Amino acid sequence: MAKEASIDKIKRLISSQKNIRNVATSAHIHHGKTAFTDNLLAAAGLMSEKTAGDLEAGMATWQHSDEQERLLTVDAANVSMVHEYQEQEYLINLIDTPGHIDFGGNVTRAMRAIDGTFVLVCGVEGIMPQTETVLRQALKERVKPVLFINKVDRMIKELQLTPEAMQERLKKIINEFNLLIEQIAEPEFREKWKVNVNDGSVAFGSAVGNWALSIPFMQKKGISFKDIYKLYEISEEERKKWVWKNAPLYEVILDMAVKHLPNPLEAQKYRIPKIWHGDLESEFGKGLLTCDKNSEPAFVVTRIIIDQRSGKELCAGRLYSGTIENGMEIYCNSAKKSGRIQQVLVYNGVKPEQLEKVPAGNVLAIVGIKDIFVGETISKTPVETFEAIKHLFEPVVTKSIEPKKPADLPKLVEVLRQVAKEDPSIKIEINEQTGESLMSGMGELHLEIVENRITAEKGLEVKTSSPIVVYRETATKISDEIEGRSPNKHNSFYIKVESLEDNVYQAVKNGDLSEGRIKKKNPAVFDKLSELGWSGDAIRNLRDIYKGNIFMDETRGEVHIGEVIEMVLDAFEMVMDQGPLAREPCMKLKISLMDIRLHEDAIHRGPAQVYPAVREAITGAMRKANACLFEPLQIHVIEIPSQFMGEITKLVGGKRGQMIDMKHEGAGAEIKAKLPVAEMIGWSNDLRSATEGRGVSSILDQLFEKVPTNLQEEIIRKIRGRKGLAENQ
Repeated sequence: MAKEASIDKIKRLISSQKNIRNVATSAHIHHGKTAFTDNLLAAAGLMSEKTAGDLEAGMATWQHSDEQERLLTVDAANVSMVHEYQEQEYLINLIDTPGHIDFGGNVTRAMRAIDGTFVLVCGVEGIMPQTETVLRQALKERVKPVLFINKVDRMIKELQLTPEAMQERLKKIINEFNLLIEQIAEPEFREKWKVNVNDGSVAFGSAVGNWALSIPFMQKKGISFKDIYKLYEISEEERKKWVWKNAPLYEVILDMAVKHLPNPLEAQKYRIPKIWHGDLESEFGKGLLTCDKNSEPAFVVTRIIIDQRSGKELCAGRLYSGTIENGMEIYCNSAKKSGRIQQVLVYNGVKPEQLEKVPAGNVLAIVGIKDIFVGETISKTPVETFEAIKHLFEPVVTKSIEPKKPADLPKLVEVLRQVAKEDPSIKIEINEQTGESLMSGMGELHLEIVENRITAEKGLEVKTSSPIVVYRETATKISDEIEGRSPNKHNSFYIKVESLEDNVYQAVKNGDLSEGRIKKKNPAVFDKLSELGWSGDAIRNLRDIYKGNIFMDETRGEVHIGEVIEMVLDAFEMVMDQGPLAREPCMKLKISLMDIRLHEDAIHRGPAQVYPAVREAITGAMRKANACLFEPLQIHVIEIPSQFMGEITKLVGGKRGQMIDMKHEGAGAEIKAKLPVAEMIGWSNDLRSATEGRGVSSILDQLFEKVPTNLQEEIIRKIRGRKGLAENQ
């Protein structure tokens, strides 16, 4: 009998939801994710055995294939393969994610599409800041983690640990990992999701050496720690043979996925209430909870890839309910428009293959829908959308970008729109009048890579400014009621501004309070705010949560408020996007409309009258409430050899930074420091030259703090000058 082709297996398995696992790899940078994924592919027979055996070659072709054929590296991000476990076949959909913090956005988006993740930790370096970040991203979306400790070969060859010391080291990593889960996870998952050596939710091995082991697997094969040590005493040929026979990486890892990570039927029961805030009792809600393939389709887009040759947009994502078919008429809920699907694709290895239809619980891609963004909810009829995909860090570094030849301006606008689609953690602002466009990202590296892509792949010569830092505006006191009058002097709005309570601001930032205008009674918002100590009356007055600011309507018995409230909220959002000091975004403000006086004739209270009046009242009240600038700061963990301690202390001090913590381990030191982003331009070069190229730093957290008073005037003047604002604007 001929061997069944892998695509036929995949076709057969996509409809048995119990046997599907949607998983990802996530880790600190250079902890071995890509080697790990290559390995799994080779085992599924989707990469040649030769390169699989010689992983160095395998990975080299992976990463240096010409950028023009970027489709390869992008598709390597989604991999599907079939695995047999206890005489049943399982479909494993795997997403490979980047480890560098500047691309953390891709990790956040991948987490929406999956139910479980392999967290890779390097046995030599142990748990790193980025490990904690990826774990935080996973647990936020209720994605269950399992642990793989990689690079055990280096522990044997470089650190030359004895088997006993090795076991101690592994124990230490596992305990730290469980401690993180206890600190970050929600109460109901804290104990349940801890990993355990004995049940096989922890594996260890070497992705480059192509082997992995877990305690249950060692018992099954009768292998001990001592056998692993012997591996590095025999020739390479023998080692490869022994590994394929006794400890193949793919078998241990995929067994672990099948046994410890949930299938879509189990996962959606607890994930849907977290990521979809509609009515769970409705037909649609029940379909989502049970992952029902016969109910209304709900497809969430987590990634958009634009094919260079055809310009087609491929939308990859997760189908939570219903079935998607070729030629189906669909509706995009955020873009509010209809469309038709031209192709439905699933991944066979790294290659997308076309199928007629795909049921709920799968990771897949669709072609034919244009002009939509990541996070879009696609269904047949209008439904409540999924919660917006929240990124952990906001973009804080901006560059202005323009074409070298003025004639290329229309092309630049088109290219920037594509960039914003492909990488939603890049924010693009296009100023059609002046032709200047702004591009904001997570850090310098992030923007550099996007810039190179525009030149190399989209074939457009551009010039960019040096990086600009985006500040925030806020108020520190409570203002009096300030009157804003409309240009025709017939309408007045009285507004008060104060700083938003810390606990409410945190809840908005963490996504516990979802942003948006509040039209009708929203039980989730009501419960959260009463838990934070708000009274029922105060909650009823809440009208809008926008970019970390809130708007309250405290007016009493005003007949016409219903007719103007939408315009008032528009004006509020305009000021929050561009504050009064330097037209920077506002944060952490609570704005209350205390009273209004309106002309009884509707024609005299249109947008042209309401907008200026409300804007004037809010900006006036902010000035009275001691408006000030906040600057972005990043907390970095810097690892260096001990002899460079003095250099680093000097470097951090010279950049207005603060040392938070220092640890010495052997010949190395680890420093936690808080640094203003404005002073961090060129940071990686400074760090390299201060430590002779041996220092590494990774970002742990990002926060905003008040700009030192002696610098504020100067910064505001510079920003206003750059934006070309007159004194009175």
